[in-house]
Amino acid sequence: MNLPISQHLQIDKLSSVFSSTSATYKFYWFLAILELVEKDIFYIEKRKIFSRMISNSWYTVNYFQVSFGKQDLIQDAVRAIMNIENLKINENKNIINSVLEDSQKIETVKILNHFDKNVPHWFISSWFSGGRNDIYTHSQNFEHGALYHLQKDYIEINPIWITYLQSNSKILKDFCYWNLSIFLQKRNPNVPDISNKIFKTVTRNSLIKQTNEYWKFVFNELGTVDCIFTNKKLVFDEKKYALDHFVPHAFVSHDLIWNLIPIDKNFNSFKSNRLPLIDKYFDKFYTLHKTAFEIVKSYNSKNKYLEEYLSIFPDLDDSGWDYLRFKETIQPLITIASNNGFSYMKD
Repeated sequence: MNLPISQHLQIDKLSSVFSSTSATYKFYWFLAILELVEKDIFYIEKRKIFSRMISNSWYTVNYFQVSFGKQDLIQDAVRAIMNIENLKINENKNIINSVLEDSQKIETVKILNHFDKNVPHWFISSWFSGGRNDIYTHSQNFEHGALYHLQKDYIEINPIWITYLQSNSKILKDFCYWNLSIFLQKRNPNVPDISNKIFKTVTRNSLIKQTNEYWKFVFNELGTVDCIFTNKKLVFDEKKYALDHFVPHAFVSHDLIWNLIPIDKNFNSFKSNRLPLIDKYFDKFYTLHKTAFEIVKSYNSKNKYLEEYLSIFPDLDDSGWDYLRFKETIQPLITIASNNGFSYMKD
């Protein structure tokens, strides 16, 4: 991905800031700077940046449970701060920033200050040679057209970069997210859809269409659908059910029909992002889906949601519902999710 060119700025230096990275620090440092420059803040306290490094990674760590690698301490910092400051997994980003910028708790301050050891000076090392002290010294007069100069507690954005950063902010963020996605995908090769797990979406997609255009046919035909977890009989018009992701949405990050089933609404709140036990629940999950597919197909063989099964059964019309093929799709997803920190449901 190429950055917008400029006749007066060393864009090649900025383009190379992520060329050698062993942790996510630079990505989140730059994203925080861009957010603050958008607000016309050019003398930036480091603590503001460190706070945003935490808030920008909050959802990726806490909700999607993506691994940042053993050398990266951001994920440990996020989890520690959540407990220290009594914050929620889905806490509002602005609240996180406000709490971290103002916190007087020694543990929180220590965690945030850890990022001062390497990130601020190594980010602009493309413009300079030498170690930490050399970069701090040479940055003072914006030597070599560096992006900012460094002080103990703050940075100052080089005036010649301000217009470029503000006018190209979206492109620069995309550049950062693109590189971050590549970095995280290498460390999570079996985790799907990394690019959509690096920031919190505004809202989850509604599943009303899947309910009314697919599962409603099943309810109409059967009268009731048994919840595979509680065995309660669910009735469509009573609305005491929820359409649930068998493998948690936080891991698969999609709403494909083959992973959705109606379950008891109260149990859905308990299940949350927990993993179902394959040995206990897969057979009922498989049977319900096979039955649902056959019913919907009989109503409308061109129903668009039937096509979503083709990612599992490419020759569905010829080979039928292969039990092992379905299980060999679901089971690895649950195993990998477990390895990434998702917990199993407890009886």
